[in-house]
Amino acid sequence: MDGGTLVAQVLKQQEVHTLFTLCGGHISPILVACKKAGIRVIDTRHEASAVFAADASARISGITGVAAVTAGPGITNSITAIRNALMAQSPVVLLGGAAPTLLKGRGALQDIDQVSLMRPNVKWLTAVRQRKEIQPSLTKAFRIATEGTPGPVFVELPLDLLFDETLVRSWYMKAASGASVGAKVTSWYIKRHVEKMFAGRTDLPVSTPAVHIPTHHRQDLTRLQAKLDHCQRPIMVVGSGAMMQPQLAEKMSAALSAAKIPLYLSGMARGLMGPDHPLQYRHHRKEALREADLVILSGVPSDFRLDYGRHISRKAFLVGLNRSRKDLIRNRKPDLALHCDPMQFLIDFASHFKPKHKWEKWGETLRQRDEAREADIMKQAMSDEEGINPIRLFVELRKRMSPDAMVIADGGDFVATASYILRPPRPLSWLDPGAFGTLGIGGGFALAAKTHQPSAETYLIYGDGSSAYSILEIDTMMRHGLPAIIIIGNDASWSQIARDQIEILQDDVGTTLRYSDYEKIAGSFGAKGRRVSNIEQFLEALEEAKASVRNGVTFVINAVLAKSDFRKGSLSM
Repeated sequence: MDGGTLVAQVLKQQEVHTLFTLCGGHISPILVACKKAGIRVIDTRHEASAVFAADASARISGITGVAAVTAGPGITNSITAIRNALMAQSPVVLLGGAAPTLLKGRGALQDIDQVSLMRPNVKWLTAVRQRKEIQPSLTKAFRIATEGTPGPVFVELPLDLLFDETLVRSWYMKAASGASVGAKVTSWYIKRHVEKMFAGRTDLPVSTPAVHIPTHHRQDLTRLQAKLDHCQRPIMVVGSGAMMQPQLAEKMSAALSAAKIPLYLSGMARGLMGPDHPLQYRHHRKEALREADLVILSGVPSDFRLDYGRHISRKAFLVGLNRSRKDLIRNRKPDLALHCDPMQFLIDFASHFKPKHKWEKWGETLRQRDEAREADIMKQAMSDEEGINPIRLFVELRKRMSPDAMVIADGGDFVATASYILRPPRPLSWLDPGAFGTLGIGGGFALAAKTHQPSAETYLIYGDGSSAYSILEIDTMMRHGLPAIIIIGNDASWSQIARDQIEILQDDVGTTLRYSDYEKIAGSFGAKGRRVSNIEQFLEALEEAKASVRNGVTFVINAVLAKSDFRKGSLSM
């Protein structure tokens, strides 16, 4: 049994259904063995896309995502994506090919110090050096990826441990021939090395140890209820850190409805309450946090998105729920800091908590602000300019999205506008990079979304700048039957950067693009596309796109935009 088969067996044991990859000679046995084992192999056009896909797969399914990349450049190409998974707290196992064990450090093809490169960017790593270590190492990797605060892990698997033992021995024996004393010493050393590589049994059962997740105590539920009983203006902010058990998303939604606490949703929690839940508010979050007398941060750190905790009034009683101890107390320590799984806590709390108040007056204040902001957005959406008003585009798209729609957000200004206006229709229907703010996630995330929900109407929202990172994954979509509607906001600029750079520094250097024909890229891969320059054309193209993806063909809408100051002053640090 070769090492690739041993890898595939562990993946099957861990209920992995899809392996994302870009082929390479160092990892070929893994790909072939996975296919034989019934694991779907989706090969992308860039290693980063493979890892991004594994990241998104884990977020959607709750099953650890797996990517395999070849040695050297394959590893270095994956660094940004694996760092994104670390900061997003996504459980990912990255399998990395490596030079043969006997040739490490001797100038072999694509041989670099991969362990040192990966160490700062993963939760844990290991370099396998004997075939008998493959399955125990992988099993440990899956456990570590999911326990506590989830995150990516890296397992280095040298080429000579993955191919068939007989073949590998024949390779090494060719190098061990010769009659001189030096040749005999070399032969003895090589034979000894090979015996050590393949020593030990690989047919022993490998147990899967229990995964530790921090849990709360009953008195924690009681303490929070006591505070809620006496507050007048509570707010809960629910973020990606509360969505680490996506299989419980429906229970979480029901729990939040039962608790009746006014809500703001962010990150992977977007869509948790559906498009129009009366407890959810979308605008003026900063003002609400400053006026609240009790704030619950559920899976949300006090980082730049909350101005490092300064958005929250110092007079408010602050409750933190987080699986990460570090994030729980980051920049501002909560008055009640609970190191636990936020999702499980809130589900248990809803069954325990009996709300004494419905906080109607407070909710009405928040509702009026939301409605005023929505009215202002609709007014801005109707302004007439040359090109498509991006606000209007998303207002119209919102009306026409299917109830099963998935939205992948990859970009700056255009995508941030989408986040204000689009309303994800259901739990786990919005995917963005997370805290790292990474561009280039789009292609990989879309592949993962369609893999897990093949019938869903999947939208990939690109800025024209960000599209270049992964637009060639249209080829992957077409080859593997994973069609998406791709909408590119084309304003010939890196607008999120340009707006402040030009105002402050009086120079647009490095921020200008062209009104390029992105839709033509689609045709080169057998997909379809259309360039549109007014809202009527956009709506026509949208109907064409819906019909196209129903027939299995990706469709690109290249939307030429009017210039917009909708997000002026949004620079983050």
